[in-house]
Amino acid sequence: MSAAHLQAQPRLLAVVALLLNATTWGLSWWPFRHLHGQGLHPLWVTCLVYMVSALAITLWRPAAWRQLAGSPALWVIVLASGGTNAAFNWAVTVGEVTRVVLLFYLTPLWTVLLAWGLLGERPTRAVLGRLALALGGAVLVITAGSSGSGGSSSSSASPAGLGHMADALGVLGGLCFALNNVMLRREAAQPEEARALAMFAGGALVAGLVAVLCSARIGVFGLAGIGWPAGDVGQWWLPTLALALAFLVANLALQYGAARLPANVAAVVMPTEVPIATLTAMWLGGEAVQPAVWLGGALILGATLLAAFGERR
Repeated sequence: MSAAHLQAQPRLLAVVALLLNATTWGLSWWPFRHLHGQGLHPLWVTCLVYMVSALAITLWRPAAWRQLAGSPALWVIVLASGGTNAAFNWAVTVGEVTRVVLLFYLTPLWTVLLAWGLLGERPTRAVLGRLALALGGAVLVITAGSSGSGGSSSSSASPAGLGHMADALGVLGGLCFALNNVMLRREAAQPEEARALAMFAGGALVAGLVAVLCSARIGVFGLAGIGWPAGDVGQWWLPTLALALAFLVANLALQYGAARLPANVAAVVMPTEVPIATLTAMWLGGEAVQPAVWLGGALILGATLLAAFGERR
């Protein structure tokens, strides 16, 4: 076996790991909708899923909690990671999957702006051009309209209202994800287990807190129409545990792949989540994607790929 072949194997495994992560997220909308139909809102599912992962980190590295408690910057990651997961999972459950995923992938736009403000990285004219491309795509996706034909919802909002809410949640999720990525770069010197715990604990704490506030009908949170977990616990505990394990494996795969591939290569592999989510939503969810959404998606993903290849220079 040649030396080149031996060197290619870790790279191939890293790409496969990132594809596994992208596939998991691209398919995640289906179990969330299934569990929603069983009486468990996606916020509750997110809370339970990430509690399992946080528990796994706790058993593996108990000192991670002390490291987390002593670093205010890691709590920004807690909020950003929690906001990412709560917003995205809620959005793909009640909205059109393709629109939500595309709006979520405005992440490069938010990353540039946040890196400018938090890391002092001034954007070049080429970067500003990519931002304009992504923003134009977002305008096309949003103005294409939404049928709000996502999974069943306990909310009294109209289908159109659910669609608009899902769009907003998709954008919010991408913004939080960009903040999460920028803060991970900024806090790269922190212990790996502390950063991982911050991400998992954030998913559980933020989603759980919002779910409690909404279910208890406290203030404006009561308008969300979210209720306490309902239905037969025996119908949803096993799928929830399976989803938790899937997300744990996907996160480990992401960390394995991202640590072994150049950033521009990883940025090209990760958007495979979009076609996976789109095709499965059309096949399993019966969604019809409008031409304007296809065009807007091409602009958004084009900006993402240009950003990825631009990092080579």
